Amino acid sequence: MHVMVKKNEFIKLYRQTGSSQVIDLVGAAKEMVLVHEYQKNPVTDDVIHIDFLAVNANELVTTDVVVKWIGEAPLEKNNIGKISLIKDYISVQALPKDLPHHIELDVSGIETLEDGIFIRDIDLGSKVTILDDPDLAIIAAVAIKDEVEEETVVEPLNADANTSDADENAEKTDE
Repeated sequence: MHVMVKKNEFIKLYRQTGSSQVIDLVGAAKEMVLVHEYQKNPVTDDVIHIDFLAVNANELVTTDVVVKWIGEAPLEKNNIGKISLIKDYISVQALPKDLPHHIELDVSGIETLEDGIFIRDIDLGSKVTILDDPDLAIIAAVAIKDEVEEETVVEPLNADANTSDADENAEKTDE
């Protein structure tokens, strides 16, 4: 089905709902949909195409939910390392009304380089099933490495040829 939407209204709504919240698409008929994908013009940033996925309120839906971290890690406070988001979304399955907008992960417990947050550490309640591998890391601690300046040695092109040319020129001047 082809539909037209007002760009500014869509952008405002998408910021509120993301791709994991149900939107009521109202036209000739009312349809529950998820934003499956949208394309923007890379130059003007205008929305040029949106794919909606029609959903049934009583059927499970599989979608990706954005991951955001909250808090401040002691690891970063103590300048031991920094936090790295390994995967910025988690695949979940739930009824459309139970889908989370995003998943917040608290990084305030990450104190050492061995700490991290794995899929198995995330609890979204009994209504939402996480489909990703439980042993998959979502947030990891990464060591801060001191940048070492490399010494650059510049050599003339074809160093052997230049040396022999210089020797020949020296011999000619001696004669």
